[in-house]
Amino acid sequence: MKNIMLVCVAGMSTSLLVAKMQKVAKEQNIETDIFAISESEVDKIIQNKHVDVLLLGPQVRYLKGAFEVKYKEKNIPIEVINMTDYGMMNGANVLKQAIDLMR
Repeated sequence: MKNIMLVCVAGMSTSLLVAKMQKVAKEQNIETDIFAISESEVDKIIQNKHVDVLLLGPQVRYLKGAFEVKYKEKNIPIEVINMTDYGMMNGANVLKQAIDLMR
Protein backbone atom coordinates (compact mmCIF):
# COMPACT_ATOMS: atom_id res chain seq x y z
CA MET A 1 0.00 0.00 0.00
CA LYS A 2 1.43 3.33 -1.10
CA ASN A 3 0.27 6.55 0.55
CA ILE A 4 0.10 9.47 -1.87
CA MET A 5 -0.63 12.87 -0.34
CA LEU A 6 -1.74 15.79 -2.49
CA VAL A 7 -1.52 19.26 -0.99
CA CYS A 8 -3.34 22.38 -2.10
CA VAL A 9 -4.55 25.57 -0.48
CA ALA A 10 -7.72 24.13 1.09
CA GLY A 11 -7.55 20.47 0.13
CA MET A 12 -10.68 20.82 -1.99
CA SER A 13 -9.44 21.63 -5.48
CA THR A 14 -7.53 18.36 -5.58
CA SER A 15 -10.46 16.17 -4.52
CA LEU A 16 -11.58 15.58 -8.13
CA LEU A 17 -8.00 14.76 -9.10
CA VAL A 18 -7.77 12.29 -6.20
CA ALA A 19 -10.93 10.55 -7.41
CA LYS A 20 -9.52 10.24 -10.92
CA MET A 21 -6.20 8.93 -9.58
CA GLN A 22 -8.00 6.37 -7.41
CA LYS A 23 -9.99 5.15 -10.42
CA VAL A 24 -6.80 4.66 -12.46
CA ALA A 25 -5.05 2.94 -9.55
CA LYS A 26 -7.97 0.55 -9.16
CA GLU A 27 -8.02 -0.20 -12.90
CA GLN A 28 -4.28 -0.96 -12.78
CA ASN A 29 -4.53 -2.98 -9.53
CA ILE A 30 -2.21 -0.60 -7.71
CA GLU A 31 -2.84 -0.54 -3.96
CA THR A 32 -2.82 3.08 -2.91
CA ASP A 33 -4.25 5.44 -0.36
CA ILE A 34 -4.52 8.72 -2.25
CA PHE A 35 -5.78 11.72 -0.30
CA ALA A 36 -5.83 15.51 -0.51
CA ILE A 37 -5.27 17.90 2.35
CA SER A 38 -4.78 21.61 2.89
CA GLU A 39 -1.32 23.03 3.40
CA SER A 40 -2.17 23.72 7.06
CA GLU A 41 -2.67 19.99 7.75
CA VAL A 42 0.62 18.67 6.36
CA ASP A 43 2.57 18.65 9.65
CA LYS A 44 -0.17 16.79 11.51
CA ILE A 45 -0.60 14.16 8.81
CA ILE A 46 3.13 13.52 8.36
CA GLN A 47 3.56 13.11 12.12
CA ASN A 48 0.74 10.56 12.32
CA LYS A 49 0.83 8.68 9.02
CA HIS A 50 3.48 7.21 6.75
CA VAL A 51 3.54 9.15 3.47
CA ASP A 52 5.34 7.68 0.44
CA VAL A 53 5.11 10.75 -1.79
CA LEU A 54 3.90 14.32 -1.40
CA LEU A 55 2.58 16.11 -4.46
CA LEU A 56 1.93 19.84 -4.40
CA GLY A 57 -0.78 21.54 -6.42
CA PRO A 58 0.68 24.21 -8.71
CA GLN A 59 -0.91 26.95 -6.57
CA VAL A 60 1.27 25.93 -3.59
CA ARG A 61 4.50 25.24 -5.50
CA TYR A 62 6.19 27.87 -3.31
CA LEU A 63 6.07 25.37 -0.40
CA LYS A 64 8.36 22.83 -2.11
CA GLY A 65 11.68 24.16 -0.79
CA ALA A 66 10.42 24.59 2.76
CA PHE A 67 8.87 21.11 2.80
CA GLU A 68 12.06 19.54 1.42
CA VAL A 69 14.03 21.04 4.28
CA LYS A 70 11.40 20.35 6.93
CA TYR A 71 10.83 16.69 5.98
CA LYS A 72 14.34 15.81 4.80
CA GLU A 73 14.78 13.15 7.51
CA LYS A 74 11.54 11.45 6.43
CA ASN A 75 12.93 10.90 2.89
CA ILE A 76 9.58 11.74 1.31
CA PRO A 77 9.80 12.60 -2.39
CA ILE A 78 8.20 16.02 -2.89
CA GLU A 79 7.25 17.42 -6.27
CA VAL A 80 4.89 19.90 -7.87
CA ILE A 81 2.13 18.42 -10.02
CA ASN A 82 2.51 19.31 -13.68
CA MET A 83 0.30 22.36 -14.26
CA THR A 84 -1.29 20.96 -17.43
CA ASP A 85 -2.05 17.60 -15.80
CA TYR A 86 -3.51 19.42 -12.81
CA GLY A 87 -5.63 21.73 -14.93
CA MET A 88 -6.90 18.84 -17.07
CA MET A 89 -7.39 16.68 -13.95
CA ASN A 90 -5.35 13.95 -15.64
CA GLY A 91 -5.39 11.30 -12.92
CA ALA A 92 -3.38 8.81 -14.98
CA ASN A 93 -0.45 11.18 -15.50
CA VAL A 94 -0.41 12.40 -11.90
CA LEU A 95 -0.54 8.82 -10.60
CA LYS A 96 2.35 7.94 -12.89
CA GLN A 97 4.28 10.95 -11.57
CA ALA A 98 3.71 9.77 -7.99
CA ILE A 99 4.74 6.19 -8.75
CA ASP A 100 7.86 7.34 -10.60
CA LEU A 101 8.87 9.44 -7.59
CA MET A 102 8.58 6.43 -5.28
CA ARG A 103 11.07 4.35 -7.30
